Amino acid sequence: MKAVLSLLICVTVTVFAVFGVCQGGDLTKNFYKNSCPLAEEIVQNVTWMHTSTNPVLPAKFLRMHFHDCFVRGCEASILLNSTANSTAEKDAIPNLSLTGFDVIDDIKAQLETKCPGVVSCADILALAARDAVSFQFKKPIWEVLTGRRDGTVSLASEALANLPSPFSNYTTLQQSFASKGLNVQDLVVLSGGHTIGVGHCNFFSNRLYNFTGKGDQDPSLNPTYAAFLKTQCKNLTDTSTVEMDPHSSRNFDAHYYVILKQHEGLFKSDAALLTNTGLGKLINQLTNQNTFFSEFGMSMEKMGAIGVRTGTLGEIRKKCSVKN
Repeated sequence: MKAVLSLLICVTVTVFAVFGVCQGGDLTKNFYKNSCPLAEEIVQNVTWMHTSTNPVLPAKFLRMHFHDCFVRGCEASILLNSTANSTAEKDAIPNLSLTGFDVIDDIKAQLETKCPGVVSCADILALAARDAVSFQFKKPIWEVLTGRRDGTVSLASEALANLPSPFSNYTTLQQSFASKGLNVQDLVVLSGGHTIGVGHCNFFSNRLYNFTGKGDQDPSLNPTYAAFLKTQCKNLTDTSTVEMDPHSSRNFDAHYYVILKQHEGLFKSDAALLTNTGLGKLINQLTNQNTFFSEFGMSMEKMGAIGVRTGTLGEIRKKCSVKN
């Protein structure tokens, strides 16, 4: 996949924090400690309130954060609405199934009441993704560094050019992640996010009914699992949904790697991880939940620093859906 890169690409290094090596400064822990001391508590409280009644929110926010960072960096371009003259990222085909924008708006409104013009939408999204996933544990399961500022451009065409496809093979996935400063380990670890959420049949049904264009089934897909999927996805155009991690799609855990080893990864992009035999040891290690959680936190920290705007770059939006 040929990626359209952001004009601002930060090289990130994890030491005690992730430092964005670009004009404007760096992300830090507790960035709002003085300017809005309750910022992270407000984000967590509102996110947890919504997640308590909307159990699909963790998967939605995790995907929204990922899709934001892979296009122009983590600067909340995914949240901007389309205008009469421009179609925004959120209206690109890969993003049409995203939901939860109303929750982001709720968080932002409460923060604006407490600390007007201080907390960026980019930081809200990064924190809300972490907090939604962490709801089941009642404590944060990875650290989010803050200090991002918001971008002012959002183009659907860039989402199509930059977001990895569920139809991607290993080489394409590796190149896509490398273009964002992420390595093969990050690719495998972040794919573990598929332990929660659902997938639409039309994004993998070719593996069931027409893998090579001859009406055949993907031979790498577990036959028993394939038979089950055919009961849920009746044809190539069926848009029904199925769990990405069978029987565990609302629990954030290491089960994704268990089913991956059993050749039950839902998308071609999941199965692609098994085509590189050198990744077998890593996949085995990630079946241990403590290992997965630790590695996931580190990879999320790296992903959350892609192309960030800090310092005086960008802006702090008053409303997350429109630029100032």
